[in-house]
Amino acid sequence: MTIAKILSALGLLAMTAVLVYGFTAGDFAADGAELLANPWGVVSMVDLYTGFILFSGWIVFRERSFWRLLPWVVLMMVLGFFTASLYALLAAYNSKGDWRKFWMGQRADG
Repeated sequence: MTIAKILSALGLLAMTAVLVYGFTAGDFAADGAELLANPWGVVSMVDLYTGFILFSGWIVFRERSFWRLLPWVVLMMVLGFFTASLYALLAAYNSKGDWRKFWMGQRADG
């Protein structure tokens, strides 16, 4: 479980750094338009959002409450793997070393 916490924390730090960099040094609209004008930019976006949707499926599976999962899924679609890293880090801490609870969340309780 320690490795999951470390990887999640590193992902969170990396994503925080690149998001701050992107929002301060880049032009979201212009850079996004340029990215989507490139065929490999489109491939990258489809690849990225496929990952977002798959990870959101894990969130939906783990959370029993619609009102708990909704903000996580919305944030996943907006902030991407920053949200995934935060969610995984919190799941690792809340599972208290139990891998079943880490993967299954509230469903592990029955």
